[in-house]
Amino acid sequence: MELDVDLPDGGALRALAYPALVGDPVPGDRVLLNAGALLMGLGTGGYALVVALPDRLPPDPPQAGDTRDAGHLVKARYTPLQAIMLGVDEEASEHHELLARAKSLDGLPVVTADLHSALPAILAGVRADSPDARVAYLLTDGGALPAWFSRTLDGLRGELVGTVSVGQAFGGDLEATTLHSGLLAARHVLRADVAIVAQGPGNLGTGTTWGFSGVAVGEAVNAVATLGGRPVGSLRISDADPRPRHRGVSHHSLTAYGRVALAPADLVVPDGLDPALAAEVDAALASLAGRHTLVRVPTDGLDAALRALPVPLSTMGRGLDADHAYFLAAAAAGRHAARLAA
Repeated sequence: MELDVDLPDGGALRALAYPALVGDPVPGDRVLLNAGALLMGLGTGGYALVVALPDRLPPDPPQAGDTRDAGHLVKARYTPLQAIMLGVDEEASEHHELLARAKSLDGLPVVTADLHSALPAILAGVRADSPDARVAYLLTDGGALPAWFSRTLDGLRGELVGTVSVGQAFGGDLEATTLHSGLLAARHVLRADVAIVAQGPGNLGTGTTWGFSGVAVGEAVNAVATLGGRPVGSLRISDADPRPRHRGVSHHSLTAYGRVALAPADLVVPDGLDPALAAEVDAALASLAGRHTLVRVPTDGLDAALRALPVPLSTMGRGLDADHAYFLAAAAAGRHAARLAA
């Protein structure tokens, strides 16, 4: 819920409340705010966040909280706003027996991506060739923990068979303890033909080799391979990012796939890049060819598919035309995954 909040000093802030955690604010309520990310001007921190309605408690949960009948999966654990969810794989879940038996992804193609902004572009690539494919999204906890924060997910609600929030992330259609159990849920509960793994909005990076939340992409490749899936790596490619470490193939992709991923994946290189950018990409990926398979994917029709999406495209403040190569690379990964699933 978006709020306009009047401050005691006469100023105002826009704020975001999650009713499932704090209740439903109404005009006239006092709100306790955490404005740290907003004051720092972080890219996804454009809101103050409502911590509590100090004059009014949120309603009690519909079921008693002293048993595990409604679930005991605690997310954002031991923080004041920890959320207790029903895990898809725990004993109280109707899917527990199915997931207790599940051992494999049965060759499910799984696209791994560094940024949340790649999600709709990957989906566009899947839809370009396989409009009826069942696509599931796994929200990892490198960015925003509540799935509710993502406007992209809200806009794609009718395009996905479901979202599985894994690790400390929560708010998806299904909750899973780990990425591994979430992947099995995508395959066996949601019956996905293709899955996409990416963190929520709000990538954290420090400008160092290892200090970025997208390093988990390599770990996702390992999880997919361990469970008998087909890892498909979406590369972060750009000729528009002003930071040298993200031009060509981002160092995020090179580190995650080149040093963290121990299992082989299909790394998708889109055709049709500007020749100078294509040469830069080929040079950067040469060192990864020994471990992974570099797959060149045609891009005919992908621009139209990207423009037909029901949600706007934006990465680091740049839209489709401003950073075309980035979105094209993600869409190409989706196309390749759809062809593996066919």
